[in-house]
Amino acid sequence: MASTLLQASSFCFIFALFTIFSLLDYCSCFNPKVLSSYNTSKTESDWSPAGATWYGSPTGPGSDGGACGYGTSVEQSPFSSLVSAGGSSLYKSGKGCGTCYQVKCTENGACSGNPVTVVVTDECPGCVSESVHFDMSGTSFGAMAKSGQASQLRKAGKLQIQYQRVECNYGGVKLAFHVDSGSNSEYFAAVIEFEDGDGDLSGVDLRQALDSDTWLCMQESWGAVWKLNYGSELQAPFSLRLTSLESGKTLVVNNAIPAGWKAGTTYRSVVNYED
Repeated sequence: MASTLLQASSFCFIFALFTIFSLLDYCSCFNPKVLSSYNTSKTESDWSPAGATWYGSPTGPGSDGGACGYGTSVEQSPFSSLVSAGGSSLYKSGKGCGTCYQVKCTENGACSGNPVTVVVTDECPGCVSESVHFDMSGTSFGAMAKSGQASQLRKAGKLQIQYQRVECNYGGVKLAFHVDSGSNSEYFAAVIEFEDGDGDLSGVDLRQALDSDTWLCMQESWGAVWKLNYGSELQAPFSLRLTSLESGKTLVVNNAIPAGWKAGTTYRSVVNYED
């Protein structure tokens, strides 16, 4: 009897393992839901200290996309140059691309004390003097000033500011997918922009043709660029499944990339996270 029970127990254990690995094989990439999330009900106690500098043109976007890969989008609406490079704790090796923060300053006479929302679009590898540092565009830095005193505030060069994480809200602008110029029939890569809500992504999956049941897991290439090196011809249109880093929320964008897509082209979605 003991031998029979042992054999049955062993069979159940092996069957369970087979079931688990079968499910994992359905998509080889595992994107666990992050249980922690930032507080969306902000109070004065939610503000934390940080250092701030600025770079680039006094009224410009800092750099054209920088280490996140957004390119000239940083100058255009809805980014509108209200962007910032981040030290390591903000850039997070590229995982922080697209996150939104409110920043404000009070220590300088030109500071308005009013919050300004900026998006992380670049990396500041040399920003190590504080645990949290924003190297802001000239536009963002000046936006913290009282009316007519932006130039005076920029002359300060460096400030101690307050910051807090906030949800991104692009005012009805939908997701955009800019196909990397190196993409071809067997390799697909794209920059993903304007994610409402968390703003950042922990995973992106691609599905070939609308009737396919298989999701192929893309890899983070660098910054906000996600890639799939398939090794054989991919069949468009492509649907994309996005998973937020902070909350673990998923969003499926059907036919995000049409048949006949072209490298270097930006495709606009009709949905976003907050729809």
